[in-house]
Amino acid sequence: MSKIITERKFVFEIPSGKKKERIDTYLANSVENATRSRIQKLIKNNLVTVNGKVVKANYLISPGEIIELSIPLTPRPEDAEPEDIPLDIVFEDEYLIVVNKPAGMVAHPALGNFSGTLVNALLHHTKKLSKLNEPSRPGIVHRIDKDTSGLLLVAKDEWTHAQLARQFYNHTVEREYWAVCWGKFKEKKGEVIANITRSNKDRKIFTVHKSEGKHAHTLYEVIREFEFASLVKLKLKTGRTHQIRVHMSHINHPIFGDPIYGGRKIVYGSSLPKIKSRVDNLLQIMQRQALHAKTLGFVHPHTKEKVFFDSELPEDFKMLLVKLDPNS
Repeated sequence: MSKIITERKFVFEIPSGKKKERIDTYLANSVENATRSRIQKLIKNNLVTVNGKVVKANYLISPGEIIELSIPLTPRPEDAEPEDIPLDIVFEDEYLIVVNKPAGMVAHPALGNFSGTLVNALLHHTKKLSKLNEPSRPGIVHRIDKDTSGLLLVAKDEWTHAQLARQFYNHTVEREYWAVCWGKFKEKKGEVIANITRSNKDRKIFTVHKSEGKHAHTLYEVIREFEFASLVKLKLKTGRTHQIRVHMSHINHPIFGDPIYGGRKIVYGSSLPKIKSRVDNLLQIMQRQALHAKTLGFVHPHTKEKVFFDSELPEDFKMLLVKLDPNS
């Protein structure tokens, strides 16, 4: 008789050199598709221990400690459920939807996130979504990271979905991201061509490798410079997971606020108390990677016309830009 699994367990050993960090923040950044609020609920229910002892959400982790986390597994529905969640729809017709996804929203249901996703919101908005994917991902043509904001393309029928997916596969879809990156670039315009593969140390994150992994190509152009950071627009020639974040970190210009790829520590500028205090304040504004999928261009499968969509920067991003410019 097979054993029924009712929970999923995680064990983390804090590596040497790791700076003190709240345990809820650490776990939210370490467990795929986990949100900070979800982690806080698990901590409140005594499902998180450090060296065998329960702790509070504001507990500061230290090197050498062993964290154990148990996530109860709720029965997974065959299909995602509709939920009344507001959507910022940029464009919609009878074939497709272009939606501006907020930071913090997961694209579709997965382990630990069966509700509150973009798919749950879409199912409430329309009953017409492509079934080309598995039931938990109706209509989803492509994805962006949970804490990256911006434009996503959704298909309403299978034929439209297949045509759009082919454009992504052939790299003919035009996508422009805006990011705030650490430092000032020597070259105001350039490219990064470097293979991306999963890290051997942590399989949820990615790294550049000389020979292994998949070919990845990113174009960048500086829009505006600040004291210790730059506003940059980036275009993807390939579409690898975490591509922009990995490539920018690789060239020593990590995206400001990125908790995984080095964006939450002072990379450029002085570490004197004055600038440290200022950076800490900016990181309070931008509690995620400062990355936004701003534009999206593709050929409409039915009209055969090239369509192009733009989106406003979210409030946290706009506030970060204001605070970075002391003359604003």
